[in-house]
Amino acid sequence: MAIFTGAGVAIVTPMHENGDVNYEKLSEILEEQIAGGTDAIIICGTTGESSTLTHEEHLDVIRYTVEKVAKRIPVIAGTGSNCTATAIYLSQEAEKAGADALLLVTPYYNKATQNGLIAHYTAIAESVKLPIVLYNVPSRTGCNIQPQTAVYLAKNVENIVAIKEASGDISQVATLMQMADGCIDLYSGNDDQIVPMMSLGAKGVISVLSNVAPKETHDIVALYNEGKVKESCDLQLKALPLIHALFSEVNPIPVKKALNLMGKEVGPLRGPLSEMEEEHAAKLAEEMKKFGIKLTE
Repeated sequence: MAIFTGAGVAIVTPMHENGDVNYEKLSEILEEQIAGGTDAIIICGTTGESSTLTHEEHLDVIRYTVEKVAKRIPVIAGTGSNCTATAIYLSQEAEKAGADALLLVTPYYNKATQNGLIAHYTAIAESVKLPIVLYNVPSRTGCNIQPQTAVYLAKNVENIVAIKEASGDISQVATLMQMADGCIDLYSGNDDQIVPMMSLGAKGVISVLSNVAPKETHDIVALYNEGKVKESCDLQLKALPLIHALFSEVNPIPVKKALNLMGKEVGPLRGPLSEMEEEHAAKLAEEMKKFGIKLTE
């Protein structure tokens, strides 16, 4: 049984102008996402600026989200860390808070060998009962989960059930799915590769695009699953210029800007992330309009 099928949103963490978490705004955007057809909420991932939240804030945001979503759709909590003990602590607390699953990014900066990854993920998984989604994003972490490592974990650790693949390497993903032979669920971690990933058996996407276009992102997956592959592909291709604009600077700089352009008032970014360059912001606004998104600014 997959944790979810469809489009999960890697949701932003709204901030007040002073940098504190804006819970009222978080409540609003959660409701808008659910109303827009989003299939799961991924809270405190990269897009949620988890790396600059304190542990207390990180857990408060997870608790608040679980309470607000109230089991209407799954809530997947980002609880990964480059410290195994920290990841265990965050994971156990997210489980106590009522999260439905965990998203665990590979250790970053200190990295890990493949044996180190196996030990790291096994220790975290054994400390909780929740289903776990491995998160492979080597461009940000400098650490790649090799296909055989992901398959070993899925076969040997009961609650490691899925992987968010954002390596961008379709050949690696194809190898993973061939080796896995159904033992692991796949989610695209890249909005520009939803359809290619679906063709390899993905259950859906964990999406940044969904912050600004929840219905369309959901529809790319839903159409594919209904056998309407051409319509799904057409929508994927239509979204590409917007997706490129959303990644013209490091995530979540552009998506926070996009939400603010829509009048959502999700506030500033925490350092070291900085406001979007004007030329990129103008291009983003142009692509949003072309895609049919209404702007207030």
